[in-house]
Amino acid sequence: MSTKPATLVVAVGVIQNHRQEIFLCRRHAKQHQGDKWEFPGGKVEADESVPDALARELAEEVGIEVHSSQPFLCLEHDYGDKKVCLDIYLVSNFSGQAHGREGQVSRWVPISELHHYDFPAANGPIVEKLQKAQR
Repeated sequence: MSTKPATLVVAVGVIQNHRQEIFLCRRHAKQHQGDKWEFPGGKVEADESVPDALARELAEEVGIEVHSSQPFLCLEHDYGDKKVCLDIYLVSNFSGQAHGREGQVSRWVPISELHHYDFPAANGPIVEKLQKAQR
């Protein structure tokens, strides 16, 4: 009898600059959903809130300090081998220069071009909402 994997709660940052571009990172090949583009973030630890996890992960992963963020979207996705609950925040108030601190490829992308990038399936609704809001 197999057991279903526990749902992994992930804090995700949609980092937007003053030019209305979104910061993306490419996952390392050996990671789950490797070589796909993503909105940075990471696992929420048992002892932290989602905003605290988001601030920690974005400092570690892309080198920015979050000054404020707003809830954007919350969604669940089952990849079969892993279930995730993405708690997504829009981050437009931050300091520092976003970059791939863990050696990952990263770039700023205009919202209108996001659909050209290969994202994990769970990220589709994020791209859709961003592009709909821009119209």
